[in-house]
This record gives sequence, C-alpha cells and structure tokens, in this order.
Amino acid sequence: MQQYKILAINPGSTSTKIAVYTNEIIDFEQVIRHSIDELKPFTTIYDQYDYRLQLVKKALLDHYIIVNSLAAVVGRGGPLKPLGSGTYAVNDSMIHDLKRAVQTEHASNLGGILARGIADQNNIPAFIVDPVSVDELEPLARITGLPEIPRRSLFHALNLKAVAHRVAKDLNKDYTALTLILIHLGGGISVGVQQNGKMIDVTNPNDLGPFSPERAGAVPSYGLLNLCFSGKYTIDEIKKRLIGNAGLMAHLGTSDGREVESRIASGDTKAALIYEAMAYQVAKEIGAMAAVVYGQVDGIVLTGGLAYSTILVKMITDRVKFIGPVIVHPGEDELKALVEGALRVLRGEEQAKVYE
Repeated sequence: MQQYKILAINPGSTSTKIAVYTNEIIDFEQVIRHSIDELKPFTTIYDQYDYRLQLVKKALLDHYIIVNSLAAVVGRGGPLKPLGSGTYAVNDSMIHDLKRAVQTEHASNLGGILARGIADQNNIPAFIVDPVSVDELEPLARITGLPEIPRRSLFHALNLKAVAHRVAKDLNKDYTALTLILIHLGGGISVGVQQNGKMIDVTNPNDLGPFSPERAGAVPSYGLLNLCFSGKYTIDEIKKRLIGNAGLMAHLGTSDGREVESRIASGDTKAALIYEAMAYQVAKEIGAMAAVVYGQVDGIVLTGGLAYSTILVKMITDRVKFIGPVIVHPGEDELKALVEGALRVLRGEEQAKVYE
C-alpha cells in the first residue's frame, strides 16, 4: 500500500490543532495555544496568518517532520459559500473568500489558507474537507412560512460526513447507497438525514432543532419576539441567550454533560428532567427526519462528545429504535476526519472538487 504522509491543520479561536498522519496512522498531534495577549495585536482573523504559520512550521521542526516528505496538507474549511460535500482543492477563489470571510469571521477561515501556504512551498496539493457551509438540501427542505426567511444549511458537516463514511465501511456498504439519520451530539446538536450521499435535510443548530448544552434550538416565536422587544436586552445579549447561554447552561448553570449526570446520580430531579427533555427533543427530530425518507432508514448514527454518555444514548435509543438500528460512534476527531477526506482523493476513491 502506498504511504501518504499528510499534515492536518484545525485553527480555533485560541488554538491551532495540528497532526501528521501516515495513511490512517497518527505520527503526532499537538495543540498550539494562543493567549489573548498574543492575539490582541491582530485586527482580523486573516491578520493572524503569518503568526500561526510560523508556529505550525516550528511544531513540524520540533517533531522532526521534513515538510517535503508530505504528500498533502489539509485544513479545516471555514464558513464558505454554500457548496456540496466532499474534499476541495484550495484554489485562488477559495483563498479570496476565506480572506474576506464571505459568511462570517471565524478562525476556521485560516484552515485552507494555512494549508495552501505550506503546500505551495513544496508543490503538493492543499485541501479542505466538508466545511460547515455544506448545503445539499432538497428544495422542499428550504421552505418556511416566511418566504424571506428560508431554512439554511449550516451544521457539523465534517464530523457527520466522516462518520457516515466510517459506518459505510463498517457495514461493507456503498456510502451513496445508505440512508442514514446522523446526529452530532455536542455543544450544539445537528440532526440530518443523508440519502444517496447527500444531506437532503438538516437542522442548523443555531436556528432550529433540539436544545443542546449551549444552544436554545427551536423556541416559540411569540415568546422570542416578546423577549427581543422587552427592552431588557440588546441584540448581542439576545444572541448570547440563544447561542452560548442557552440549553443546559440556561436551565442548570452548566454545559458539561458529566456534571449533569453526576447531579442526576445524586438525586437532582430537575437535572434529570432537563436532561431527558434534551434527549426527548433529539428523538423527536430523528422522527421528523425519518418522515423525510418515508421511514426507509438503514441506520441512526449518534456521534459527538455526548455520544459517550450511556444515559443520554439510552434515552434517545429507547424512543427511536423502532425506526432503525442505532449505531454509536462517540467523539469528534476533526483532524482524523480531515486526513480521511484527503486520503480518499490521493487514493483515487474521489475526485477533488473545485470551489467556484
């Protein structure tokens, strides 16, 4: 088997995670931390490019990685324009949109830029894989009761698509032949249904769906209107109420599922009620996604950090197992998911897509 050494880069708000893999085997992984003081001089995310690039290069030297031994560099895809799923070659059009933060300012916008910066010096390909703006919604899934507010596709695409590939491999099935309901259980919760390799419907965890450890999910619209116009909150404060200070955090003062379970074990009935309510809402959304495909489901896949919770998984499973088999792939290994996407292209299993 041909050996491909791949560098993966995942920039976050206060860290840059990197890893080098040889095929599916990890050589090393490192989290490069960035303090608030170190980032303070930079006005925009893109202004951090040279600073982070030098730190990545130093980490490679520290681990005796010769850059010209790499077959490819793959970065976390930022919120680009809506696009189909897959592995994309980083091109000039993508760099342009990442630099100007075409959808929003986010540290992940640096993923493709950093990948290209290292790859170009060594004449090797640079890729991104399944950014959050993957959009494969069917026309029916976009329509709401207000024409000026269609549903948008923004979700945990990297993890859900990677897990779908792994499930297909585990089942020895063609990835495009499976119909799966996929659920990312993390600080935000994405629930989607994938058919013929495309996520034809999905909940944007910032807008709709179940509440989660940190996000409100769908809430009654009249109640939200009254809150917005109560005069008690600015628009930024409302946004924080919906994303960050909502869900488990709002009800229980914590977004840590382990702490919630510890409270439940100690007899905290409120914690038990709220935790079950979250599982209940996830199960309802799974049922809704099953209706999209007329109940013809090959599997229901639970992934993300909260999929390690046997309590939560059981509460969800008990309500949805009548729909289809429940498959659990706990955790969210983004660096590995990036490498797997690059490998599919290098091995000729997929064609690298072109961003336009």
